Amino acid sequence: MPSPLRIRLTPEEDKTLQELSLADTVIIQDGASFHRSKKVQQYWQRWQQQGLYIFFLPPYSPQMNRIEDEWLHLKRDELCSQIFEDEYELALALIHPIQNRADKSNYSVERFIFNHV
Repeated sequence: MPSPLRIRLTPEEDKTLQELSLADTVIIQDGASFHRSKKVQQYWQRWQQQGLYIFFLPPYSPQMNRIEDEWLHLKRDELCSQIFEDEYELALALIHPIQNRADKSNYSVERFIFNHV
């Protein structure tokens, strides 16, 4: 089992986390622009009233975002020098490498099929 992720919070964030009840949900996101878009920001206050709190990782902190290590490995070792016709072909090329990494690292992987509109 992977070790717990340690995140350095500001004193204000740490105090806020300590005050949250067990019924609250905390989501930790990276700084991707769509996470902080004006459209999403419109919902922050409502989400907080519903017990959903969003915290952001510090800028340039891939070591705090475990998926970054996985993507680095996949891009560098599994997908390098390959060209894909479309997203579907890329997805197919990722299935076995992701499952192999999961098996070696002792975590589970689930695949989802999203309906197109």
